[in-house]
Amino acid sequence: MDLGLAGRRAAIAASSAGLGLASARALAAEGVRVAICGRDPERLAEAAASIDGVVALEADVSTVAGATGFVIDATEALGGLDILVPNAGGPPAGTFASTPLDAYAPALELNLLSTVAMCQAAVPAMCEQGWGRVVAITSVSVRQPIAELILSNTARAGVTGFLKTLAREVAGRGVTVNSVQPGLHATDRLVQLHGGDPSGAATSVPTGTLGRPEDFGAVVAFLCSDAARFVTGTALPVDGGAYQGLQ
Repeated sequence: MDLGLAGRRAAIAASSAGLGLASARALAAEGVRVAICGRDPERLAEAAASIDGVVALEADVSTVAGATGFVIDATEALGGLDILVPNAGGPPAGTFASTPLDAYAPALELNLLSTVAMCQAAVPAMCEQGWGRVVAITSVSVRQPIAELILSNTARAGVTGFLKTLAREVAGRGVTVNSVQPGLHATDRLVQLHGGDPSGAATSVPTGTLGRPEDFGAVVAFLCSDAARFVTGTALPVDGGAYQGLQ
């Protein structure tokens, strides 16, 4: 299926590994010119080597300044921007009892304010050109909070509210805004959370397997496509059926 994306320009945040990198590869495979970023120069170089024609930018999107700078630099390098994939790593694990109050502000900057900053830097120009796609990577925890991830649950719920509001405000300008909520995928983050061996986590997924990053990337690419022009304000779980709610 031709997604109609050839020649488009995309900035994918936190994309030197994991689901961000998988999304960048999927878009590049559709003929999109992509800019990726990461904090680790070696990991960034390794990721860039796997995508033809990629623009690799060293950036830390865990801060508002870093997130804004990434979008500005990507826009300049690509000569404009059509697609934005906000993304960031997760904050430290913890419960209500174990998490101090001063841990919340950095988590909100990481998983909420960084996305707001990236959208402020990218969306106005998308509105002016009459075409744009924002597809944020969040978490299924927005629908079903994950135990011992209170910071992530809180911040990602906030960014989902922001994205839904933004989607309605720019819908008439040719810009769609959606989010994708990954469940358990075979990424470095999952390995870290499960002490080096995440295989046991697959027992909680109805499909009986962990998600493949490349399949997640394909979903992101579709939401960026011309075929998805009527899809906006949606928060889509990609979790192998793990979410149990009706909505």
